[in-house]
Amino acid sequence: MDAAPVVIKSSVSLREDQHAFAKALVKAGRFPSVSAVLQQGLDLLQQQDADTQADRAALQALLQQRANGAFISADQLRAKLASQVR
Repeated sequence: MDAAPVVIKSSVSLREDQHAFAKALVKAGRFPSVSAVLQQGLDLLQQQDADTQADRAALQALLQQRANGAFISADQLRAKLASQVR
């Protein structure tokens, strides 16, 4: 069983438009508080960062695989593509 996360109070500064948007989300019932809006935003940024890192790692692995693999000439590539189109 996981322990409940520790909540730390923090003071943040928002632009007027950001605060209005967060308050509108609360008023619409999508979030219980402005803090919950900000927490969701941070969770999304955290996930986006993790996704970006995973994408970069996958791309690096693919590039390394391609660099270590066999290369074909342009003529061989054209012939291969032509045979797939038929």
